[in-house]
Amino acid sequence: MRNEGIEGTERFLSPDRGRGLRAVRHFAVGELVFACPSYSYVLTVNERGAHCENCFTRREDLFKCGKCKQAYYCNVDCQRGDWPMHKLECVAMCAYGENWCPSETVRLVARLIMKQRVTTERTPSERLLLLKEFESHLDKMDSEKEEMNQTDIAALHHFYSKHISDLPDEQALTELFAQVNCNGFTIEDEELSHLGSAVFPDVALMNHSCSPNVIVTYKGTVAEVRAVQEINPGDEIFNSYIDLLYPTEDRRERLLDSYFFTCQCTECTSKSKDKEKMEIRKLNSPPEPEEIRSMVHYAKNVIEEFRRAKHYKNILFLCELLEMCELSLEKMGAIFADTNVYMLHMMYQAMGVCLYMQDWDGAMSYGEKIIHPYSVHYPAYSLNVASMYLKLGRLYLGLEKKTQGVKALKKALAIMEVAHGKDHHYVAEVKREIEEQK
Repeated sequence: MRNEGIEGTERFLSPDRGRGLRAVRHFAVGELVFACPSYSYVLTVNERGAHCENCFTRREDLFKCGKCKQAYYCNVDCQRGDWPMHKLECVAMCAYGENWCPSETVRLVARLIMKQRVTTERTPSERLLLLKEFESHLDKMDSEKEEMNQTDIAALHHFYSKHISDLPDEQALTELFAQVNCNGFTIEDEELSHLGSAVFPDVALMNHSCSPNVIVTYKGTVAEVRAVQEINPGDEIFNSYIDLLYPTEDRRERLLDSYFFTCQCTECTSKSKDKEKMEIRKLNSPPEPEEIRSMVHYAKNVIEEFRRAKHYKNILFLCELLEMCELSLEKMGAIFADTNVYMLHMMYQAMGVCLYMQDWDGAMSYGEKIIHPYSVHYPAYSLNVASMYLKLGRLYLGLEKKTQGVKALKKALAIMEVAHGKDHHYVAEVKREIEEQK
């Protein structure tokens, strides 16, 4: 396949950012800028049985692979379509049984290696950027990242060396894992639940901004890029690489740690939303700056502690997680307002635990506190805001609060029609849920 480019856009050298993507025509809000099929992808283990391994369709009547009995498909066509990649895991899963446990990144890299071996021409996902052009930033990696890389390489050898002949050498694998960590994408559903990991070279060409003019959503294993601001000819097309809830310092730390650059976008240089995001509780005696700094430090530590702990799913531990959220909210609430982003983060975690425990009233209570500040802190047409309205709407309907439920679903729908496009099956599902309440 020759390099045909992407209609309406061009690759160019972006000042201070390296290569990037810019518009050569006007794009209206909600318009599809381009779609990109994945170069390679993998369904997360937790969604097996709920989604097809090949097309990521969510349905209840999937049938499983007759050999490993762990991969599920819509039909024979989907199973055949996935076999060139699944056969790697199928044989390994049968051989290792319950001891088969490579990380999602390792699974994706194994598929990339196999795909590269059978692919000799530019693919439809590489119209502007080739996979081999990905930055690895090996020279900027710290010892912790290098150690994680080595752990992944060891796991790849352990689980796949018998099934992939002549794995690339150590240096090539080190670079490939680093490229995937810097350029890979997580595919999410309409409520932002994790479905899998993938590589979309042309999508990776876009540079980051904390005030992006496009948003990336997914239709199965295809990434769709839509305008969320008016884009004029000559404008650079910017995506966001991170969650935009947090204040400038936090965003810059995350971008430097994960992507090795310091963001100089308008939002970062103006810090226009930082005061609202870091709202302090109105007290008779305002806290000293050192008290605020100390509480921010506590908040970051408890967020990290929760992140490490939350993969445990037994009910006793979930109760402890909820208690951790409540105690941290009580402590932070002595200084932070309820609209402060660190408070919102812990409320969101508490809501997630309540949903997992099927405490619908508890989840609804947290969701109601979160939704308005989210609408203020996030950019327009944010998937985070849409997913919160969606969760709240479905909770309300489940709790027989029909009027509130329909109102929340309509607000989710207004965002989703721009972010996902009016013809997306997630949009059709929400419309159907609203229609059923009439």
